[in-house]
Amino acid sequence: MAEVIVDNISKSFDGHKALDGVSLNIPDGSFVVLLGPTGAGKTTVLRMVSGLDKPDRGDVSIGGYSMQGLTPAQRNIAMVFQQYSLYPHLTVRENLAFPLKSPMLKTKAADIKRMVNDVAEVLQISHKLDNKATALSGGEMQRVSIGRALVRRPSIYLMDEPLSSLDAKLRADLRIELKSIQSNSNATFLYVTHDQIEAMTMATHVGVLDQGKLVQFDSPKDLYENPVSVYAASRLGQPRINILPADLFAGAPQGADKIGLRPEQIIQGQGVASTVTRVEHLGDQTRLHLSLASHDLVTVTDPYTRLKAGDALKITPHQPFYFGIDGSRIQ
Repeated sequence: MAEVIVDNISKSFDGHKALDGVSLNIPDGSFVVLLGPTGAGKTTVLRMVSGLDKPDRGDVSIGGYSMQGLTPAQRNIAMVFQQYSLYPHLTVRENLAFPLKSPMLKTKAADIKRMVNDVAEVLQISHKLDNKATALSGGEMQRVSIGRALVRRPSIYLMDEPLSSLDAKLRADLRIELKSIQSNSNATFLYVTHDQIEAMTMATHVGVLDQGKLVQFDSPKDLYENPVSVYAASRLGQPRINILPADLFAGAPQGADKIGLRPEQIIQGQGVASTVTRVEHLGDQTRLHLSLASHDLVTVTDPYTRLKAGDALKITPHQPFYFGIDGSRIQ
């Protein structure tokens, strides 16, 4: 595995700036997740590291060596795309083994068999090894696509929303397995997703992208507890952070335009009066939808609450976030 450095990368397509001076240090053995909406530049960063696209400005280095002029094959990377890509005329076993048969790797036949069987077991496709790729479901095809990357030991694994086409249970299982594989092998992962649960459960570092710029790079815990802006604060948290006018509550610092309140930052039973508009019972917790001075917000309470729509509930902030008019955090 290797440290990967993205140094001041910029890239435009047809006059649109996809990346604008992005610098990113992906430590050796880390699991870095890129978060952001469609068009933020997440996949473009992956393509810069892989060599599928060339930057207009800046450089990528892997293991201390510049990648300028090197093809994807020469960079020793393994990439999993959002849409699976398999050889349809080959069986699952042959698809998984294909990367290991490269003359550059010189992998022994016994090792290929062992590595393919190990990966197939992790991905729960051992019973499909002799099936043709065309006989698989979409989710099974994506598991094989992930497996073709995992059988190798590249400098870095690049993954572009690889779990998005899987059902909920398998997605949860593979989150655990991918993180376990990364931790046990000390592999380096750069992983793109819009799923905050994947980011919180797997990442050692999270990079938040907004319109081609990296706005924050931190551990999931630090990103959640110490966001630098409204945009960064909105990337993590379920339910989403409540962003409200700062003057709804007393105590806002000078220059504050908005107050950010996660559910745990809302004390119930004292403070400003709000009205319960909807109650969602989710088993282990209850979500309360509230209306406060014509503004909507969501918080949580215990699953046994007797609150119902129309009830009054007083609330007050506890160690909230404050943001200026430009959306940046006021410390």
